[in-house]
Parts: sequence; structure tokens; C-alpha cells
Amino acid sequence: MKKILLASLLLLLVFQVHAELKLPKVFADHMVLQRELDIPIWGWADSREWVNVEFNGKKYRVRAERDGTWSLKLDAFPAGGPYSLSVNTRKESVVFSDVLIGDVWLLGGQSNMEWALKNTNNGEDSIKVADYPKIRLFEVGRNLSLQPIDDVTEAKWSVCTPESVADFSAIGYYFARQIQADLDVPIGLLDINWGGTVSEAWTSEVALKTHVDFTEKVQSNLTDGPKDFSNPDDRKPNSWPTSLFYGMLEPVIPFGIKGALWYQGESNAPRAYQYREIFPLMIEDWRNHWGQGDFPFLWVQLANFKQPKDNPEDSDWAELREAQSMALSLPNTGQAVIIDKGEANDIHPRDKWTVGQRLAASAKKVAYGQSVVHSGPTYKSMKVEGNTVRVSFDQVGSGLVVKDKYGYAKGFAVAGADKVFHWVKGRQDGNDIILETSKISNPVAVRYGWADNPDDVNIYNQEGLPADPFRTDDWQGITYGKK
Repeated sequence: MKKILLASLLLLLVFQVHAELKLPKVFADHMVLQRELDIPIWGWADSREWVNVEFNGKKYRVRAERDGTWSLKLDAFPAGGPYSLSVNTRKESVVFSDVLIGDVWLLGGQSNMEWALKNTNNGEDSIKVADYPKIRLFEVGRNLSLQPIDDVTEAKWSVCTPESVADFSAIGYYFARQIQADLDVPIGLLDINWGGTVSEAWTSEVALKTHVDFTEKVQSNLTDGPKDFSNPDDRKPNSWPTSLFYGMLEPVIPFGIKGALWYQGESNAPRAYQYREIFPLMIEDWRNHWGQGDFPFLWVQLANFKQPKDNPEDSDWAELREAQSMALSLPNTGQAVIIDKGEANDIHPRDKWTVGQRLAASAKKVAYGQSVVHSGPTYKSMKVEGNTVRVSFDQVGSGLVVKDKYGYAKGFAVAGADKVFHWVKGRQDGNDIILETSKISNPVAVRYGWADNPDDVNIYNQEGLPADPFRTDDWQGITYGKK
């Protein structure tokens, strides 16, 4: 009899736990819901219980599945608020207040995206005036999982104030401030990042299993069982494939978003050729899981870093930048080039304001369809003309600019068929650069800004956006002549 009673009590306890009306932590007071989009709402309730939702004068009803899960979509609304969102069953109710409708942007990546506003150039001055009630901040705490979980373990929404923004992503804040000022709509930021991480940690099992380099690793995650990340033997954990996708990102999917901002690549730089495949794989993976189509995905190209070299060398950071630029072949993507804003001795450039501005310019073009110059010059073509090479560019905006008091275009190296590169001088000819190659027999390849820290790059457009580093060859293990 005692066993029967104990079993009944356990069943009752389980029933009560699953019967609780609950929504994920991404739904809370002060949140921003995505405008002009059927808004996904989901949660848990008693098995087969009817769930009622009311928002902005409209009512919705859905019945929970047998496992207690439920989901529905609110109608699309224009920007506005504040509103209240109420969810109730026969026995319970939840009300979220101060809800705005606007644009929601996801902030992903590693430490440069995570970098706090208080630790940047002029950060303290920015914090003092950061009273922006139409900007809302959502921060997800660090968490690891190799299997899907219902919800993030730690998260909260905050109104942007000097107190709440000091430790928040500087890039996210500067981006939001510019977009909110230009569009006059509420902006929500989903801050989901972790320093030192690799892109495959943010990619799902389904996607990674399609790549030969990760099939075995992902399979071991499944067959070996869950990792104990508190165990020293299972640490460097945020580099485990899929661990951050399931631990931090997947639980907020499919919360409606306008797009994503991404700053990552430093940790993948030693595997730049692989990044050509797994970075676009991650982007497409996110889009597939969200079910919003090809939402805008914008990223920051790696900054210049490490000590400059007198004689140029092969560079994994240059190769990683190249891999990032190649991902622009995907639809609705954009890139902020910051090859002029890095610091030789610090992998974390302190000028995050410029990064936010360049991302905002990209967003205006890619996400909002505005007719703005959003990119610096990009390589178009090269042509040998006697003892010179003419390099032509796209994305010149109002015109090409060489930032040098003597008019020299710098940062270029040219090689002949021997694959030996030599530094060369250049001069501007309209929107082209003419390179002097009289000492190079049969020039066949040009590189620009091809180094960890190419400190002499000086090609811009008149809008002040730097040229994207490039190479016209695909050689590996080449040699260089002296400067």
C-alpha cells in the first residue's frame, strides 16, 4: 500500500511540474517583438490544456499537445507599444508588460562581439548618455549542452540605461543606437555569444554531420553520452561542436528576428580553408532552424592584428578574411571591413564605435533596402599593361581615395610566374590603381593587404570605407621578395 501511495505521489508531482504554465525566458517584461512578421509564441502547459493569448486587442487560442508543449503565431503588427501580452489557461495566467514592437537583432560570436561598452574607447562618455528606452537588451548566460534543451538557464530583458548597458556588447549598442535613430523604431538585441569560441560550436548536429571533418566528432557526442562540463577532463568546452548551439542559441529559436550580427573567426583562423565551408554552413543552418527564410546576416571581417612584418609572409588571418568575404555569395549577407581599426598588441580593438557604424551601414542596405554606400572598394579585375598592372574595383561609392600625402597606393604585392611576390608602388588613375611592375617579369598575381597586420593599406572610397583585402591567386606556401 505504501508503494502504491508513493507512486501516486510521484505521478502527482510530475503532473504538477508539467502542468505549470510557462514560456521561455526570451518572453519577459520589456521585450521587443519583431514587427511586420507573424510572431511565434510557444511554451508549456498541462497536457491537452487550452491556452489563451491576448495581445494588442486580438485574442488567440491553441491546445497544448499531449507532452504539454504549445505554440502559435500572433498577427504581424507595425512598430509600436508599449503593450501587454497575456497568456492564460483555466488555472493560471502570465502577463508580460512594457512590450514593444520593433526590430530584433541577434548578436553572435566570440569576445569582440561580447566586449563590454565600459572597456572601449570613450566608453564611459557613451554610458553616461545611454538613456534609450526604445532600445532593449536581452542577455543569455553561458551554458553548454550537446543535446537540445527546453530553455536557456539564465537570461533577462532590460531597458537600455547607463546601468544596464555598461557591461553589454559595445558593438551591439552602437549598432542599435544608429539604427534606432535613423528608423525611429524600437530595437531589441539578443546578446548570445561567448569569447574564444569556434563557429562549429554554434552549429547544429544536423548541419555538422554533413561535413566530413565533423561527422565523427558529432557522432561521438551522441554515442559517448552527455559530457560533464564540470569535470576537468571534459574542459575547453566552448569549442565542442554543437555545444553552444544547443546550450544557448537553439532554445530561443524561433523568436522573431530582423537579422543577425556576427563577429567571430579569430579562433578558426588556423583552419581558414575549412572556414570557407563551415561558416556558410552555419549561416544556412541558422536560417533553416529559424524558418524565416534568408534573413539578413551581417558580420565583421577580422581586424588587423599582430606585429607588422617588413617582408610579407603567408597569413592565416588573411586567409580567414578571404573565407569571410567568400560567404558574401550567400543571399542577404553583408560585411563590415575593419582592416584599419585593429591593434597590433591586442586582439580586442577598442574602437567599437566604428564597427557598429559600419555594420549599421551594411544593415541599411541589406536589411532595409536603403540606397546607401555600405561597403568599401572590392577587387574587380586586373590587367597587365606593359610595365604596369591596372587594378579595378567595384563598390567605389562616390569615388576611390588613396590616403597618402604623396599619393602612393600602398599594401600591394605582385608576383610573376615564379610565384615570388614583391612589394610594388601604386598610383591612382580615377577609380583604378596602376601598379609599377617593371622589375617583375610577366606579372600574373596581385595581393593587397595580405598579412596578419597590413599596416600600410590606404585604399578607401570617398565615404571613408576601406578596401577589402584580396588576392588574385590561390597559391599556398609561396615566397616573397624583400620590401
